Amino acid sequence: MPQTAILLMGPTASGKTELAISLCKRFPCDVISVDSALVYRGMDIGTAKPDAETLARTPHRLVDIRDPEDSYSAGEFVRDAYREMDEIFAAGRIPLLAGGTMMYFRALTAGIAELPAADDELRRAIDTEAAERGWPAMHEDLQAVDPGAAQRIKPNDRQRIQRALEVYRASGRPLSEWQRDSAPMRDDILYLKIGLNIEPRSILHERIAKRLNLMVDGGFVEEVARLRERAGLTAASPAMRSVGYRQFWEYLDGRCSLEEARNKALYATRQLAKRQITWLRSETEVFLANPLEADAIGAISRFLAKSVC
Repeated sequence: MPQTAILLMGPTASGKTELAISLCKRFPCDVISVDSALVYRGMDIGTAKPDAETLARTPHRLVDIRDPEDSYSAGEFVRDAYREMDEIFAAGRIPLLAGGTMMYFRALTAGIAELPAADDELRRAIDTEAAERGWPAMHEDLQAVDPGAAQRIKPNDRQRIQRALEVYRASGRPLSEWQRDSAPMRDDILYLKIGLNIEPRSILHERIAKRLNLMVDGGFVEEVARLRERAGLTAASPAMRSVGYRQFWEYLDGRCSLEEARNKALYATRQLAKRQITWLRSETEVFLANPLEADAIGAISRFLAKSVC
């Protein structure tokens, strides 16, 4: 009989952490973070990482497990998440996977191709080539070796172009072929999906702006400055692609003013939220809730009680 795990999904600044903590008070749950930025040590302010006191009261697994110089793939997340879930199941408790990295949720519930491991040296070579030729030219290279991937990836999406070229150059096999051979998901876990949706969108935008201001006032720029001092960490490192970090790195490089960096970070965060909401709407069998409604936690608890109790 399948065991049950809860997926708590939603856009950035929608209150996922607070809701996860509340659910842990009502159900025998242990939290597993589903966030590609929270895995990194030293990235605390800009990721809205729960503080030490909160983590002591309600531990979050898969937080602070990598240095920012390191890469961390969706495949690694799936393996780590399965390991953590098995430990939680063995203790007679319920895994509560909470976060906003939708690619990780998709990999967990739909399976993922066993792609070649990230190659930092090859990525740097691709970045160097792109700096000379431009990403649209790199996209043309991708079109020549992997038309399927090139059709799905926009010419200005440098992260996905880089990864697709990296996979091809490392393996000699197109990314689209690797993805067609996706490994099946585990069939011994039943996922209960909860999606957070704040309406109207303007309210979410206000929350994003307010949180960014608090981050800047709380030392976000200084956090990026400390990260810049780390040997081996560059603006092109995967960790620094997290929203806000790249923009304030540009400010510290002298390429824009602080106000321009703040505005760029705000825009990037809103775009991230838009993508997360679009993905959430494409999911099936999701219990949607507005976390700002008075009885949101009650409605979610009643939904869960029907399945886990």
